[in-house]
Amino acid sequence: MTEKLYPLTFTLNGSTITRHVTSRLSLADFLRTEMNLTGTHVGCEHGVCGACTIRVEGRLSRSCLMFAIQVEGMTVETVEGLNASGELHSLQEAFHELNALQCGFCTPGILITAAQLLQETPLPSRKQIRDYLSGNYCRCTGYHAIVDAVEQASQKQAERR
Repeated sequence: MTEKLYPLTFTLNGSTITRHVTSRLSLADFLRTEMNLTGTHVGCEHGVCGACTIRVEGRLSRSCLMFAIQVEGMTVETVEGLNASGELHSLQEAFHELNALQCGFCTPGILITAAQLLQETPLPSRKQIRDYLSGNYCRCTGYHAIVDAVEQASQKQAERR
């Protein structure tokens, strides 16, 4: 017996995508396998670790907890869409400069979360950064360099305005 396929059309990182998907395909698996966007990592598959964090309609979402079909007609942004020009986003630059990553597994989810923070709060305090990133687990870094990188990126973005 073949599982039924449903049409899916949505905007992904600025491009309109049309595919047919099964009703139970997770959005994380769709992004990784169908779209080859492997920056969306699957860690806990329970929405706890934050490795699969993306933006759906401008809001942070755990893609492991969503079915692909749920984004019908919506706008989705992954870490690959942080900068349409193809250049590094200021957060990516800061993470690189300050070595704010080790294994890198959590990094894409943290980058998307930090980008959302900087959109909402252009110059956050260190406490605001820590609080905002509290749902993204990193087992390697201890967060100090991550907070430093987000702070540096916010300052550089403020200088560009």
